[in-house]
Amino acid sequence: MKIIDLRSDTVTKPSRAMIEAMSSAEVGDDVFGEDPTVNELQDEVAAMFGKEAGLFVPTGVMGNQLAIKSQTDPGDEVIVEAESHIFHYETAAPSILSNVQLHTLESENGSIAEEKLAAAIRPPDYHMPRSRMLCLENTHNRYGGAVYPFNEMRSLCESAQNYGLRLHLDGARIWNASVQSGVSFSEYGALFDTVSVCFSKGLGAPIGSMLLGDSVTIKRAHKYRKIFGGGMRQVGIIAAAALYAIHYNIDRMSMDHEKAVVFREIVREVDGLSFLPVVNPTNMVIIDIRKRSKRSVDEVLAGLKKNGVLLTPSGAGQLRAVMHMDVSMDEVQTAASIVKEVVK
Repeated sequence: MKIIDLRSDTVTKPSRAMIEAMSSAEVGDDVFGEDPTVNELQDEVAAMFGKEAGLFVPTGVMGNQLAIKSQTDPGDEVIVEAESHIFHYETAAPSILSNVQLHTLESENGSIAEEKLAAAIRPPDYHMPRSRMLCLENTHNRYGGAVYPFNEMRSLCESAQNYGLRLHLDGARIWNASVQSGVSFSEYGALFDTVSVCFSKGLGAPIGSMLLGDSVTIKRAHKYRKIFGGGMRQVGIIAAAALYAIHYNIDRMSMDHEKAVVFREIVREVDGLSFLPVVNPTNMVIIDIRKRSKRSVDEVLAGLKKNGVLLTPSGAGQLRAVMHMDVSMDEVQTAASIVKEVVK
């Protein structure tokens, strides 16, 4: 039985062409700054986002945490959206690595209201931490791959700058956001001091992320990358996969967004199911089964697995399906039909 894996867009495997690019990569010692493929990747992605410099890192978590570490002091406060990846899925890293605390703000679909940001800013009182940084996420994972509306993001960033906050974008899936919205990478980059991007989410690369920013901040982040254990040697083999991905796999992401539309429409035929409402959806579908099924999410996931479909849980009573380049439209339609039968 063929397994249709819709757990994440990170389950993809390198294509033959990507493997060939990796195998022929020119390499050097990146700790000495001598890997030409890494340097090419850093320069190219920095230029895409209008930033002075980039730093290749193994993971998206490291990219986010280097952004926080390089722009805060111990005892500072970092403002994040309450459902953000940094808050939920990075294992309390800000408190461990940077000795800062997170201040979470509730939102609509991941978009923080300006009045909530204003209320979160600490007064200059020594009893309180210093409000130092605002981190946003685009697309937003726990809101079903929602694209942050650009005008709202720009207005919020302008307000944050007026409060003296540093600005970081967790742009792990910024590729999807740009393809869906038509907003360029440089337009996104212009709003933030630092941006993290991921090459293994949706782009088909096996590993790798990058932190982008001004040269001073990236120099600080470079030092902390070494402290965090992220110094890598002949890593151009991996950087070549990321280069291939940004050259050939960004424009095709619209197909993954279309797969999500088709998947949702097929599953929608089941009475009693509902879907997480998403503004500007991309490649994710969040299904709420609570009104339809008395079975737990784990029981439904087990039933799907027996029938060859892999999904993940996503909040109370919800399932998540993520479309990606390694599933065809036919497989998406088959998976959706199996979901219909199992939840019935």
